[in-house]
Amino acid sequence: MPLQNILTLNNLVEKRDLEALKQLVFPVYRNQNHTLTFRSALMVSTHNVKHLMKIPTLNAECLILNLEDGVSPEEKPYALVLCALALASNPVIDKKIVVRVNALDEGGVEEIIYLNAFMPDAIRIPKIRSVEDVKRALELIDEGIEVHLSIETKEAWLHLGELAISPRIKAYYLGILDLFADLGLSQGLFTPDNPMTHYILSHFLITTRACGVKPVSFVYQEYKNSDGLRRWLELEKTMGFNAKGCISPSQVELIDETFDSSEFELARACEIIRLFEEYASRGITGFVDERYGFIDEPIYKGALAVINNR
Repeated sequence: MPLQNILTLNNLVEKRDLEALKQLVFPVYRNQNHTLTFRSALMVSTHNVKHLMKIPTLNAECLILNLEDGVSPEEKPYALVLCALALASNPVIDKKIVVRVNALDEGGVEEIIYLNAFMPDAIRIPKIRSVEDVKRALELIDEGIEVHLSIETKEAWLHLGELAISPRIKAYYLGILDLFADLGLSQGLFTPDNPMTHYILSHFLITTRACGVKPVSFVYQEYKNSDGLRRWLELEKTMGFNAKGCISPSQVELIDETFDSSEFELARACEIIRLFEEYASRGITGFVDERYGFIDEPIYKGALAVINNR
């Protein structure tokens, strides 16, 4: 059944007829999206049929179908089936679709087993605390599905450099509010000017990238405060971030605009790549260009990073 049959779906949810709802959902082959160039990662409520219907028209490059926070225990079984329906209703789409399940010991195991057949592009695991948690997730999640991790516990923070035990692990998301709560710190300390903030963001960014994983910065909860979000984005872009979680379409626009590589930067990178490869074919890997100065392999790799992250 397509999501457009909103009255039927809502009626079954209101009647709490979970078995009838399940009978309407069948897996279909999905053309999975394994690109990692997304800038905005927008949370989408899986217990709201109207929100799920908007998936094809949402402007975010990555959608996080959320089964965890914000979904009440009573709604979670229905949200899971509606999430599967959303996946089946979008077999080909120009967005990356990630499902954030519940913690493994809080229903996540059963959710993963059910969702494997519906082929999300990635499954995001919250409340990771150890390498053993990651191993367990890898065993549960189908090999064709990416594994993403939420970094939001003090244990995950301590083991940040050790969690990427498989090439299937593609992205880490910084859950700053949960992390502060787990550390017993006031969330009010997390401001753009606090040196501790700079340490947290830089450590997360550098360690994650060193592991070969995509770092996604924290969700800014004040979705109506564009000036506040812009201030964070300016700091994050300066540090080297190129992706951020969000909770509203208006945040998506600002994030994508801020993290968009300029035409000049892209043109410069393309020309450096062309020049280096031309010289390298003649055995020269270090030379001076009139426009861009000295170019060697590290400069070339930096230009490749600009192209790959655009």
